[in-house]
Amino acid sequence: MSAKKADPTKRTVADHRQARYHYEIGEVFEAGIQLTGTEVKSLREGKARIAESHAAEQGGDLFLFNAYIPEYLQANRFNHETKRPRKLLLHRRQIDKLSAAVQREGMTIVPLRLYFNERGMAKLEIALAKGKKLHDKRETEKKRDWGREKARLLKERG
Repeated sequence: MSAKKADPTKRTVADHRQARYHYEIGEVFEAGIQLTGTEVKSLREGKARIAESHAAEQGGDLFLFNAYIPEYLQANRFNHETKRPRKLLLHRRQIDKLSAAVQREGMTIVPLRLYFNERGMAKLEIALAKGKKLHDKRETEKKRDWGREKARLLKERG
C-alpha cells in the first residue's frame, strides 16, 4: 500500500509513521475522539504523540490507550491527564466490525494519524492491522530502497 498525499483541508497534529512498517494495514476508519477543552487547545499547538498508542474495545465502546497529549500550560488546575484513555466516536456497526476482527482474526487496531478536519473537529484515522514478521519487514525495506534507486536512475537519465 502506497502512502497517500495529505489532504490540504486536514491539518495533521500527530502521525504514526512506523505503522506501515510494523503492520500490514487493512481497512481504514475515521473516528471522532472525545476530548476535554484543554486537550483540544494542546492539540492545536501540535504537540501530541500517537506512536506508542493502540485502540481496544472496553465495555462496548472503543478507547484509545496510551496516546500522549501534553498538558496545556495556561490551564493550571483544570488541566487533563496526559495519557488517559480517550473514547473514540464511531457508529455501532463499525465498532462491532472492529472488535470482531480483533477477536476472530487476531488483528490490532492501530492509530495512523490525528488531525483536524475542515470543520475544525479533531479526528483520528485508525486501521485494522496485522503485525508483520521480520522477513515481511525486510521485503518492505527492499521495495522502498528499490523505489528510491529507480527514481534516482530515472532522474539521472533526464
